[in-house]
Amino acid sequence: MRKTLAIAALAGSMAVTGLAVAPAAQAATQTSTTASTASTATIVKWGKFFSGDHKAYTFGKTWKSHGKVFTKWYGVDKFGGKKGWVWFEVYKNGSWHKFNHAWDGKKVGSWSGHGIGKVYTYTCWAGKFDNCGKKYRIY
Repeated sequence: MRKTLAIAALAGSMAVTGLAVAPAAQAATQTSTTASTASTATIVKWGKFFSGDHKAYTFGKTWKSHGKVFTKWYGVDKFGGKKGWVWFEVYKNGSWHKFNHAWDGKKVGSWSGHGIGKVYTYTCWAGKFDNCGKKYRIY
């Protein structure tokens, strides 16, 4: 009787252990597939980067795919009145390039380019050069 109970308990524990191991093995397989797919393009999410007076901010994501760097950004400030400004400083093909975009309310923008090595951004409010926040490297 004891041997029968011991064998039944052992068989039951092996069945439970087998069920517990199977989902873990399946999850490990799915994770490795996702990781190998994601390794082709690494996406860096950045922000909220505020202006100096905290009245505007930007956030977004930057990634590289097939030798080209892409940036999608979102700007937010109160609608009406003064505008928010986002600045990008890009090290491209051995020299620095600087450009900006203005918005009032909410704005979604994007840009891309080849030969980009570094990208910095910062946010200003009420003018191109007024109330600017800290500069952050996003790529």
